Amino acid sequence: MLLSRRHFVALSSAAAAGALTLGRAAAAQTEIKLGHVGEPGSLIEASALEFAKRANAELGDKAKVTVYGSSQLGGDSEMMKKLKLGTIDLVQPSTVMSSYVPSFGLFEMPYLVKDRDHMARIRDQVVFPKLVPDAEKVGYHVLAVWENGFRQITNSKRPIVKPQDLQGIKLRVPGGTWRVKMFKAYGANPTPLAFSEVFVALQTGAMDGQENPLAQIVSARFYEVQKYLSMTGHVYTPSYLVAGASYKRMAPDVQKIIAEVGIETQPEVLKNAAKLDNDLLDKIKKTPSVAINDADKDAFIKASKSIYTDFAKEVPGGQELVDKALSLAKKA
Repeated sequence: MLLSRRHFVALSSAAAAGALTLGRAAAAQTEIKLGHVGEPGSLIEASALEFAKRANAELGDKAKVTVYGSSQLGGDSEMMKKLKLGTIDLVQPSTVMSSYVPSFGLFEMPYLVKDRDHMARIRDQVVFPKLVPDAEKVGYHVLAVWENGFRQITNSKRPIVKPQDLQGIKLRVPGGTWRVKMFKAYGANPTPLAFSEVFVALQTGAMDGQENPLAQIVSARFYEVQKYLSMTGHVYTPSYLVAGASYKRMAPDVQKIIAEVGIETQPEVLKNAAKLDNDLLDKIKKTPSVAINDADKDAFIKASKSIYTDFAKEVPGGQELVDKALSLAKKA
């Protein structure tokens, strides 16, 4: 059967349109979405972008990691749910992990992590052999352990030197049972709130203060609407590269690259984090509207005993996790 030129052109156009549609579908399938709540300039964002750069160099045309920061794909809790559904491929959560996997509450214990070298040992000897299998049981694949950082307190009322200085302060905290318990023990009025809502809450006075690593405090500009920065260093929070339901649907070679690059990025994150801490503190010191003070950490440690006791009682194997982590600190 001979085709007229008009029929041939029509069929060719339809075929081209079909090929274009299939091409677009294929392209959509190769995108690996990585979501986080960090703002531009934050350590969380820098870590995600470094990972994406390295991963994409290895992936070639197999797939492409695209980073969606600033809560574009939702807050931490929303993204963790999307991860289980497979509508997001990778997420970089921090504190919220303890709400989904209780043993990750280890990193909610005040003053547990002494420094980044200590954290690296905890990562290798506690997180991967003990905590990661717990996450696997509930459908979360923790591929790498990065950093959020040592947390400090800002507020608009007064310097925080001892726990009693927190009495009555409305303090925003991230989602996580232990952070709320900790600040209640210190005398504050802690309230979980999505990270994307914190600046306005501080600006309007709905919250008196918040606690975060310096990299988050500066990148989110919290210091612009707070009078006091108290260097409490009360908790060190890792961030994690976590995959969900869609991970098993990825090609084995793509899975391998994602997992390996996540691990390879770990030392770079810790190195960058240490530099950022120094640089950002210097930046805040140059802001005349912010008063900076050191906290009495011994007083905070003393006030934290009940948190450790409750963790040991409520989390199966909690005492063993704490003991192992503390045993990895260098002896003075």
